[in-house]
Amino acid sequence: MTKTLVIAEKPSVAQDIVRALTPAYGKFDKHEDHFENEQFVVTSAVGHLVEIQAPEEFDVKRGKWSFANLPVIPPRFDLKPVDKTKSRLNAVVKQAKRKDVTQLINACDAGREGELIFRLIEQYAGGAKGGLGKPIQRLWLQSMTPQAIREGFEKLRSEQQMQGLADAARSRSEADWLVGINGTRAMTAFNSRDGGFFLTTVGRVQTPTLSLVVDREDKIRKFVSRDYWEVHGTFDAQAGQYLGKWFNPQWKKTEDAEAKADRVWSAAEAQAIAAAVKGKPATVTEESKPTTQASPLLFDLTSLQREANGKFGFSAKTTLALAQSLYERHKALTYPRTDSRALPEDYVPVAKQTFEMLAHSGMRHLEPFAQQAIGAGYVRPSKRIFDNSKVSDHFAIIPTTQAPSGLSEAEQKLYDLVVRRFMAVFFPSAEYQVTTRISKVEQHHFKTEGKVLVKPGWLAIYGKEAANEVEDAKEGDKGQPLVAVQPGEQPRTSDAQPKGLKTKPPARYSEATLLGAMESAGKQIDDEELRSAMQEKGLGTPATRAAIIEGLLTEKYMLREGRELIPTAKAFQLMTLLRGLEVDELCRADLTGEWEYKLSQMEKGALSRAAFMQEIAAMTERMVKKAKEYDRDTIPGDYATLATPCPNCGGIVKENYRRYACTGVHGTSEGCGFSFTKSPAGRTFETAEAEQLLRDRRIGPLEGFRSKAGWPFVAEVGIVRDEEAGNFKLEFDFGDDKDEESGEIVDFSHQHSLGACPKCGAPVFEHGANYVCAKAVPTPQQAVPSCDFKSGQIILQQPIEREQMGKLLATGKTDLLEKFVSNRTRRAFKAFLVWDKEAGKVNFEFEQRESKYPARKTAAAKTGAAGAARTSAAAKKAPAAKKAPAAKKTAARKPAAANYRPDAALAAVIGDGAVARTEVVKKVWDYVKAHNLQDPKDKRVIVADAKLLPVFGKDRINMFELTGIVGQHLHSQGEA
Repeated sequence: MTKTLVIAEKPSVAQDIVRALTPAYGKFDKHEDHFENEQFVVTSAVGHLVEIQAPEEFDVKRGKWSFANLPVIPPRFDLKPVDKTKSRLNAVVKQAKRKDVTQLINACDAGREGELIFRLIEQYAGGAKGGLGKPIQRLWLQSMTPQAIREGFEKLRSEQQMQGLADAARSRSEADWLVGINGTRAMTAFNSRDGGFFLTTVGRVQTPTLSLVVDREDKIRKFVSRDYWEVHGTFDAQAGQYLGKWFNPQWKKTEDAEAKADRVWSAAEAQAIAAAVKGKPATVTEESKPTTQASPLLFDLTSLQREANGKFGFSAKTTLALAQSLYERHKALTYPRTDSRALPEDYVPVAKQTFEMLAHSGMRHLEPFAQQAIGAGYVRPSKRIFDNSKVSDHFAIIPTTQAPSGLSEAEQKLYDLVVRRFMAVFFPSAEYQVTTRISKVEQHHFKTEGKVLVKPGWLAIYGKEAANEVEDAKEGDKGQPLVAVQPGEQPRTSDAQPKGLKTKPPARYSEATLLGAMESAGKQIDDEELRSAMQEKGLGTPATRAAIIEGLLTEKYMLREGRELIPTAKAFQLMTLLRGLEVDELCRADLTGEWEYKLSQMEKGALSRAAFMQEIAAMTERMVKKAKEYDRDTIPGDYATLATPCPNCGGIVKENYRRYACTGVHGTSEGCGFSFTKSPAGRTFETAEAEQLLRDRRIGPLEGFRSKAGWPFVAEVGIVRDEEAGNFKLEFDFGDDKDEESGEIVDFSHQHSLGACPKCGAPVFEHGANYVCAKAVPTPQQAVPSCDFKSGQIILQQPIEREQMGKLLATGKTDLLEKFVSNRTRRAFKAFLVWDKEAGKVNFEFEQRESKYPARKTAAAKTGAAGAARTSAAAKKAPAAKKAPAAKKTAARKPAAANYRPDAALAAVIGDGAVARTEVVKKVWDYVKAHNLQDPKDKRVIVADAKLLPVFGKDRINMFELTGIVGQHLHSQGEA
């Protein structure tokens, strides 16, 4: 009997499909990597299992960072398995090749990437044939409820229907490869051709997005604030006081973007206006009219990410992950990776069912509004909500008919956001009475605007949050409740005050505003409907924008400070290079937006794949050619001049594309030859860092350097005298012992000690890149060192803060630190730093895990923390170390043995006597439950009573901290 293979994108979706199909098609048997019944075989990928690569004959392995092998534009692309998921790929391919499997269903996520994941797997399974040749159908899901899945199987799409999407998916992947590989190699070759290795990553969408952030920062830096004044008047009417702001009724817009009708540009003029009107009567004219405000449109992914960032501070990546979980795991939201803000026209009955669910959902703050909507018949056809022309392959994000349970706090916040927006869009518009009052005093005019909410409409769903926006009374602003003025009455101007203000630069991008700028390719569009029309020409897609932003943060092109995104010196240097080379496509967001538009046209079958790829190849060749042929000494740009003079001749030090260099006393010559690179070991100095280095001759320790082999390291940087060359040069300092061995006296009198040395009891201070014992270096009190205690301030890329070193000196142990990176495996790991008395040095201690197997030892564990710090700083491979004593292995293998004794604090809770480690946590939990010490709002939080406080060391802990904390209060039976 023949069968159909269903390939989902993730294992959880495969399970949902099986559960949904079982009632209709019979029970499935579960196998190791698939489910099967008489009609279907259901398996899944785990995201991308296959990626594209250049064919072997075009693949450059040696010298790939050289211009000699660029550009790389292969005539076709081969496929290679993703290393981490080879076993899963083999399992899926095995099912696809079965003789009894005669057709395939693509059940990957309903979008461009889901299409690509399936198409590449199917192509890989077919080998040289380029595919299996078996018929393919497409399951297109908007919701993950069982009913929606069954309906999806009844409306499978044909392979031909999906060809446009498949072409766009492949073209996007290949275009990103061509621009990313060639651009990154070309810019890296350009930046590294004077020596060293300076990795300069470039991306088809990532780099134009960065250009938006750099352009905004450039405007902020160049902004010159101007003083201006407003004149605020207070008017006494018979019914009470009201406020007004002076304005010029004859004012017209000019090229000066900062000029406004209510701004005065001199203090004298503002004071003259105030003096002229104070105490004088006003003639009042008034216009009052009703206005309405409709609810915002339903959410697409970008607008949801922007709202969640603004309201809760969620990053775009976090919002996408939460929305995906609510869709996939909880079945509570419809498909989130959508760019549509409307619903299909046949979706009215489903919307009514959703309101029915919400009316009985148990969400007390929203149930009455759902019942009101049902009772008043608010859910009815409306082109603003139900419009097929505004729905592509996906519709807006709305709640499903399935009420969720067991949501995390963050998931609940996001779900609530979507539910409120869904309900609000069906409610009537809010109605206001807007009054504009003009008070004329002498020849001067003052405007007062009042806005009174008459009917809240959809605003009622948002309660006080929305009402406050309307009711807040500000000086002459909208929202002020106005007192009445009788006909013919002339209120007296009881006071008039000039108010001095300054113009402000544009705000830095937050994730919310950057997502908006990406959506409209950088065009400033405030109107919601117009922005929707522009989004096809945006940067990236709703599904990829979060990853683009995260990629820029990972590559250190941007930093996240609070909610602001700030471009680094590395970002400015990249933009200077691309603009100097005139690679406009990567500097101008609107040009890249055109490519995204062409991909969307390809999805609709309106543009050929060949034409698009030809355009990308031509752009790639042009970009590489520009970099290869650039023949000037430096790239033109807007460069800084440092305030500190040249240490060699006192000349002016200026920035150019590659270096900070002396330009002579007048700043116009070649100078004395002093200079230092802007990007030593691949890390670019910020201007302030370069200034500090030149001023203090030393900076650091700094992170982010990379050796020629690509290994990260941490070091101080100094400017030192090179007697041979007769000039100064830049030099790395890895925090070795040369300072201590030089015999130079170190004065710690201006420092506060972090604690007592565990070796000799002398005070410990910061010194260079280390924490050192005062007796480990020459000091005025002791010229000859007598101790050797030293521990790095950065160990395996983990900064060790003063507070943590103080804790180690006081208690013998730091908190759990989470950012160590093994030199051998390059993987991050967590550990405590502890004072190892037996070894006489700082070492690692790992979290105790209840397992019958001993914990694996990382290279870092074998080396010791102090040694690891030196190894990390010099970016060298960690030396091999001796194996741990056999006795320790035995102890780790028998955690159940009663070979631990609690200290006095823990014994007060669980009793004295020998215990097994596994018993301890259970006994503490019994105590917590018996005394009702779990936080009623969050059962995962334990609230300490008088007995637990000495154990926890704080009022509250998370349940996941418990094992680590009680471990600190246990001593093995063999210990003193």
